[in-house]
Amino acid sequence: MQTLDQYVLPASEPIPKGSALDLVGSRIPAATSEIPQSYFVSIGYDGEKRSCYLRLYDPKSHRINEWYDNTGHRPYCFSDKSIEELSGNEAVSKNPGFEKFQIAEKYDALRSVSATRTQIVAKDPLTIGGKPVGSIRDAIRAWEADIKYVQNYIYDNNLEPGMMYEVKGGRLKQVEYFLAEEASARVERLLHTESDEYRRLVLEWMRLLDCPVPTYLRAAVDIEVYSPVPTRIPDAELADQEVICASIVGSDGLRRVFLLKKEARKQGTRPLPRNASVEFYDAERELLVALFKAMVAYPVILTFNGDDFDLKYLYHRGQNLGLAKEEIPVEMGRDVAYATCGVHIDLYKFFFNRSIQVYAFGQRYRENTLGEVSEAILGKGKIETSAPVSELDYGELATYCLNDSEITLELTTFDDDLVMKLITALSRISYMSLEDVSRQGVSSWIRSIMYCHHRKRNYFIPRADEIQELKGGTTTEAVIKGKKYKGAIVVEPRPGVHFNVAVLDFASLYPSVIKNWNLGYETVRCPHSDVECRQNLVPGTSHWVCKKRRALESLLIGSLRDIRVDWYKPRSKDAALPKSQISWYRVVSDALKVVLNASYGVFGADRFALYCPPVAEATAAIGRYAISQTLGRARELGIEVLYGDTDSLFLESPDPQKLRHLVDWSRSSLQMELEVDKNYRYLALSSRKKNYLGVKPDGSVDIKGLTGKKRHIPAFLTKAFYDMVRILSEVKSPEEFENAKESITEIVKGCYFKLRNREYTVEELAFSVMMGRETERYTKTTPQHVKAAKQLQGRGFEVKSGELIAFVKVLGEQGVKPVQLAKVDDIDIQKYMEYLRSTFEQVLDALGIEFEDLIGVKRLESFFLNTE
Repeated sequence: MQTLDQYVLPASEPIPKGSALDLVGSRIPAATSEIPQSYFVSIGYDGEKRSCYLRLYDPKSHRINEWYDNTGHRPYCFSDKSIEELSGNEAVSKNPGFEKFQIAEKYDALRSVSATRTQIVAKDPLTIGGKPVGSIRDAIRAWEADIKYVQNYIYDNNLEPGMMYEVKGGRLKQVEYFLAEEASARVERLLHTESDEYRRLVLEWMRLLDCPVPTYLRAAVDIEVYSPVPTRIPDAELADQEVICASIVGSDGLRRVFLLKKEARKQGTRPLPRNASVEFYDAERELLVALFKAMVAYPVILTFNGDDFDLKYLYHRGQNLGLAKEEIPVEMGRDVAYATCGVHIDLYKFFFNRSIQVYAFGQRYRENTLGEVSEAILGKGKIETSAPVSELDYGELATYCLNDSEITLELTTFDDDLVMKLITALSRISYMSLEDVSRQGVSSWIRSIMYCHHRKRNYFIPRADEIQELKGGTTTEAVIKGKKYKGAIVVEPRPGVHFNVAVLDFASLYPSVIKNWNLGYETVRCPHSDVECRQNLVPGTSHWVCKKRRALESLLIGSLRDIRVDWYKPRSKDAALPKSQISWYRVVSDALKVVLNASYGVFGADRFALYCPPVAEATAAIGRYAISQTLGRARELGIEVLYGDTDSLFLESPDPQKLRHLVDWSRSSLQMELEVDKNYRYLALSSRKKNYLGVKPDGSVDIKGLTGKKRHIPAFLTKAFYDMVRILSEVKSPEEFENAKESITEIVKGCYFKLRNREYTVEELAFSVMMGRETERYTKTTPQHVKAAKQLQGRGFEVKSGELIAFVKVLGEQGVKPVQLAKVDDIDIQKYMEYLRSTFEQVLDALGIEFEDLIGVKRLESFFLNTE
C-alpha cells in the first residue's frame, strides 16, 4: 500500500544545478509506448491525428513525455430527437465531420427519471461546436455540445489531472495511490453518521489531495521590446519592433540574459549582472534562437502576462524574422500562448483571479501588476529605472529584465513552492490541466467538478435554459438594485471606535447550508408531488426541497466543506506535524477555501452553465435565517452585537462562557459551526454598511470598502490615506486616540490647504488608467481617460491600446486633461475636495469627526471655492 510517505516514486528527484545547460536544444520526445511513472499535467488535441494527447511530467528526469489516445474516443453531443428524425436533418447527417448515431441511456436528474437520447458522434471537435458556421450545435438543440473536447476526454476516461500515470506497451495506466490507514480510519470516525456514498466521496477527495506533488523544473521568461513612444506597450500581434533584451531564470539555478547590440546604446555606469550569464547578439534573429533553445529545456515555462504579451510577441516576432514553425517553441490559441516544450503558466491570469486574490492571499495586493503582486507577496518588486526601457544602458537594461524573470520565478518558489502546489491541488479538485486551471475562474472549476461527477454517475448534463424552464425564477425581492433576489442580512453598524472586538464566523456558511439542506438543481422544487417534499419549505420563500434523493451539489460541496473544516484546516495548524506536512495541509485548505467560497454564488450567476436561481435564492434565505436566529440568541445571552455582515457577527468584549454557549447552541439547533475568526484590538465602524477599519493585536489592519483603498485614485490621496492607517494601527488604548485624532486632523488639513493653494504637482493629482482598446472603438460612452487620450491625439501624440493615460480633473467643458497638456492652474479644486472628503469621511465618521469641522471650512466657503 502506497501512502504519503511511501509512494512508488519520491515526489521528485533533486534538480541538478545547471541542468538546463545540458539540455539545450532538446524537445518533447516523440510519443512512446513506454513512459515511466509521471504526473499528468496537460492535455491537448492534435487536429491532424484527430486525437487527444496527454503530457506527462517525469519527476526523475524532469522531462515531459507525450501519450496519444489509442482508444478511438470521439467527440459527441446528445439530442432529444430520434435517429430517424436526425437522419433526415442534412445539417447533421450530411455534415462532413459526422460519424454515427447511437442510443444513450442515462439518468435525467432534472426530471428524476431515466431517459434515452440520441448520441451524435463526430470525427472532430469542431463538427460538434466551434466553427463560425456549420457546427452541429448550431443546427439543432443539443446537449453537452459546449463542453471542451479535452474535458470530455478527461471525464469519460476517469482521468485525474495532477496524479500519476505510466505507459506500458502503449497503454495508459494510473499509478494507484492509497490514503494512509490512520487517515482513513480517523475520517471514517468523523463521518460515521454520513451515508456510504458520502464517506466514499470524502475519501476520494482526500486520496487526490494527499498525494505528493512533484518539484517541477521550471523557468521564468521575460522580454523587453523597443518602443518609440515610452508610455506605449508594443503591439504583440504586429510585433513590429525589436526585442532588445530577454532573460530566462530557471529553478535549477540557470540565469541567462540576452542583449541585442545597438550602436546608440551605452555601456553605462551600472555593471552587468554578475549572477547571470550575459550574452550579446549582433542580430535579433540570433538572440531569439538562443532564447528559444534555452526555453525548450524546461518542461514548465512561467511568464507574467505571457499570453497577451511575452510569448505572443515572441511567436509573431519569430515569424516576422523568418523562423520556421518548429524553431518557435510557442503555439497560439485563441487567447492562450502554449509552450510546445511542455506547459506554460501565465501567472498574471492566476493572480488576477479574484478568488485567488481574496481567499488564497488575503487581498495582500490591489493591482494585478508584477510589481505590486511581488511587492505584496515577496517584499520586493520591479527595479526603478532612470529612463524608459528603450533608452536604458546595457547594465540597467540587463538588470531590469533579469529582475523581472527572477521575481516571476520567485512567485512560484516562495513558501516551499506554494503557488505550484496550489495550482496542482486545484487541478486535482477540478479535473482540469495545470494550464487551464491557472487561467480560468472559479466558476469554471466548479462547472468541471459538477460535469465530471455527472459522468461518473451516468447522468445527462442539463442545459442552462432547460433548468430555468423547469425550475423557474426567484420569489423574493432584492434589496440591492440590480440583484435578482434578496441577499444576506447586514446588521446596522453602531458607529464609533470599539475596543476588544471578536468576529464570530459561521464556518463555510453557504456550503454548510447547501450540504445540510440538500440544495441543488435536482432537489430544489423537485418534481415529486409527495407531501413530504412539498412541505419541506425553505424559510422565507415558496421553494421546497426534495426528501427522496440527495442533490449532487449537496454531496460535492458538502464533502469538500467537511474535509476542509474537519481535517485539513485543523491539521494545517497542528504543530506536532512535520513542517512539510503542515505547509501542504495549508495549501490544500486554501485551495478548498477558494472553491467553497464561490460555490453558492455560481448558481445565481446567469453565465454559469448550471445556473439555477431558486438554488441561489434558497441558499441566501437559509443563510439569513441562520444569522437572524443567532442574533436573537446572542441578545438573549446579553452579548453586544456591533455589526453583522453575511456570515459574520462583530461582538463587543464578549464573555468567553457566553460565547461557548452560543457556539454550542448553533451546532445543536442549526447544525452550523460557529468559530472565532479573528480578534481586533479595536474596530472603527462608520455609519455605512460594509465600511470599517479593524486593527488586530499585532497592529495589522483590515480595511473594508474604504475609498482610500480603491484603485486609480491620485498619489497624494493614496499616501495620505495610508499615513492615516499607519497612525491608527499604532493606537493601543482609548487614551491614545486623542493624539491619533490630532495627527489625522493634521493630515487632512495639510491635504486641504495644499489643494486650496495649488501646491500639488499635476503628477501628484493624476489618475492613471490603461487604454483597453483604440480610442475610435469607444462609441457608446467616452470615459474620462479616453477623453484625455483624444486630446493627446489632437496634439499629434500617437495613442494605442495598452497605453497608460495619466490625466487630471480640470475646469471647463471637457472636465479632464492629460498630464502632458495640463497646468496646475487648470485644476478643478472642488472636484479634488470631493475626493478628499470621500476618502476620509468614512473613517472620520467612525472617529466622531465632522469633515467640515475638522478643516474649519463652512459651506459658504465651499460655494466660493466652486466659483473660482
